[in-house]
Amino acid sequence: MVLTVLPFVLVLGAVGGAGAYTVSAVDGADRTAKTRVWQEGGKAPGRDPAGDVGAGRHDTELSRLLLPVPDGYALGPDADAEGNDSEASGKKATAAMKESGRGLAGKERRAFDNAIEKLEIKGVAVRTYSAVSADLVVRTTITKMLDREAVRGTYAFRKELMEAMGSFRKGPSVKGHKHAACFLMPVEKDAEGGTVDLGGMECVAYDGELSISLSASGTRPFDKGGVADLLKDQMDHIASPGEYV
Repeated sequence: MVLTVLPFVLVLGAVGGAGAYTVSAVDGADRTAKTRVWQEGGKAPGRDPAGDVGAGRHDTELSRLLLPVPDGYALGPDADAEGNDSEASGKKATAAMKESGRGLAGKERRAFDNAIEKLEIKGVAVRTYSAVSADLVVRTTITKMLDREAVRGTYAFRKELMEAMGSFRKGPSVKGHKHAACFLMPVEKDAEGGTVDLGGMECVAYDGELSISLSASGTRPFDKGGVADLLKDQMDHIASPGEYV
């Protein structure tokens, strides 16, 4: 079964994602999307094929499926070296996932690589959002796979894992989407044993051949309802992308 070895890689985004997006990064973050200047010598710059970069790029199949930046938000801090609104090909994403199995050897490594190949990953798109109030940062990742059984299995694994971990608490439901679940991150303590003034939530969902992850972190009181609404809007957008562009 594909998921016997793979979930431990895929779950990293679900379990550890929010910790990388602390609110302290919001104010100083570069909120502009990376785009090229399209022009020919001696002529005025052409129209950017990515469209309104303030709302997020939508020049590819996967980028069009990411929720455009809604009112009250701006593009957030960089998710990685590719920026805050990026996409990786299936080949590149597959290679990166294989690289995460470097600690395995021999038969286990071959089984790991074969399991990733069987997913037939077609691409991964990532976008981050920062609330203009500077108290919330959200990262959304959409992974497209041809193996729909693996998509469903990944969702079930992530959901069951967080349910089994006593430190995670059940989050708000996502209205209208039964294949989506959210969990509140464990309450962190400082060196003196006091509660850290940050909250977080992890959400997982799927739709057909798309696996969706959403990680959020923000100051307390953490707006868990607002984050669940963002995931609802994201899932609605996948169903009817033309209504949001």
